[in-house]
Amino acid sequence: MSLAAQGLRLTVIGAALALCACGFQLQGRTKLPAPLSTTYVQAEDEQSDFVVNLRKALIASGARLTARSSEAKSTVDILEDRVTERVLSVSASNIPREYELTYTVRFAVRADGNDLLPPQEVAVTRDYSFDERALLAKEHEEAILREALARDLVGIVMRRLGSL
Repeated sequence: MSLAAQGLRLTVIGAALALCACGFQLQGRTKLPAPLSTTYVQAEDEQSDFVVNLRKALIASGARLTARSSEAKSTVDILEDRVTERVLSVSASNIPREYELTYTVRFAVRADGNDLLPPQEVAVTRDYSFDERALLAKEHEEAILREALARDLVGIVMRRLGSL
């Protein structure tokens, strides 16, 4: 093995040790407390962007999701899951040019009849431009933006769950 290859090898090993020593974790993986090891997610809309992404994040963090609340140690209640859209600006001919999209989620966490997290509301907002000449593209942009907002909210909720 050449001297350059040995140096590269030592550099990689040193970097790996430094990352381990500083507490580095892969993004998207939140260490969950023991009561959340077996979780039931209760939501009115089981297929919303937020609920689907929350389930994926919980599984990625090591939680086992159950189909019945009676089998779970804890329950994450999604009390509100809504997206609102508001016109920010209009053209001279009164056609909307810019919208604001707000994704709001209210949730609470219970375990063994106790509230681990009382009802909390989190919201994220982004704005986007609109052009009726590119209607299909703008509708697609809005759908992508909704999904991104849902992922942002899941990150916020997972950090709160990890801090329990």
